[in-house]
Amino acid sequence: MNFSRYAVWLTFLGMFYGLWALFVFGQGLWGLVAEHWPMALSMAIGSYAAGSTPMGGGTVGFPVLVLLFDMPASLGRDFSFAVQSIGMVSASIFIFCRRQPLAWAMLRGALLGSLVATPLGIIFFAPLVPELWVKLAFAVIWGSFGILHLYRLNEITGHDHAGDPRCPADFRVGLVLGAVAGFSAVSVTGVGIDMVVYAALVLLSRVDLKVAIPTSVVIMAFTSLVGVAVKSLSGDWQPGVLGNWLAAAPVVALGAPLGVFVVGLIGRRPTLLVVALLCVVQFVWACFSERATLGVSGLALALLAVLVCLGGFEALRLLGLRRERLRIARAVDCGEEGVVSVAT
Repeated sequence: MNFSRYAVWLTFLGMFYGLWALFVFGQGLWGLVAEHWPMALSMAIGSYAAGSTPMGGGTVGFPVLVLLFDMPASLGRDFSFAVQSIGMVSASIFIFCRRQPLAWAMLRGALLGSLVATPLGIIFFAPLVPELWVKLAFAVIWGSFGILHLYRLNEITGHDHAGDPRCPADFRVGLVLGAVAGFSAVSVTGVGIDMVVYAALVLLSRVDLKVAIPTSVVIMAFTSLVGVAVKSLSGDWQPGVLGNWLAAAPVVALGAPLGVFVVGLIGRRPTLLVVALLCVVQFVWACFSERATLGVSGLALALLAVLVCLGGFEALRLLGLRRERLRIARAVDCGEEGVVSVAT
């Protein structure tokens, strides 16, 4: 490893671990950290997925806390913000140090949309959403995302377009999606904007996974920092976040960048396939655990919501195919003009 190239990332790690150790041992909180070791173990897997797939670490942390440990959904959301502010930020710095290409046009729009809409969603929208709806929203969003990859994986992994960093249409799409996802999905579950931006990149813009996934990591890192800032300024953290965060943060600080690195060696297809299966399993798990509350009609609505999400993904894909044909046609026209000019 060229250490000078990764100096910023190594400095971030040194500062984080130093401050973490100073706080934990200075305040006598090691017992609290040890008490929450299951979350640290869970996030060892979650942080790898956060760096190697379009899924934030909260995608694992949320169901572990809410479905496995039966904690409030609002705790899962706040923990997602907190843990991603370390893991996803660490992965993003690592990505910048590696100079990996990003879809800058859509990313700039999504950053702006998220900056404006996420605080509004946390303050005004999230308090109105019942805990059960939060749990189901998470299950539906990521369940449909997993199903999408199970039947479109070959197509998604076959893109080789790097994206146009100055495309005004991609900027506008990113702006709208960043605002909508920040206000609705992120404010309620702590995750989601990464998946939405990623879906637009691979389905609408037909962008290579090597560009789309790092872009999704960066937007989730930024949005998590926005969420942490809003929760801290309002003083509205859920009880239980601190202990889980203290246990998981040292793991994700290295785990998420490790995912970025390892997936470059083994490829993204195996990781995406495993994560897609886990997304479908957590949807089934959520519906099964809440079957008594939901009843037959509730379960039917959950399945309908998945179908609606899949319909939205397919609509993006059809638009993407149309855009790709236009892009190829323009390239062919330019080539023909070049041949004509040379012949002349």
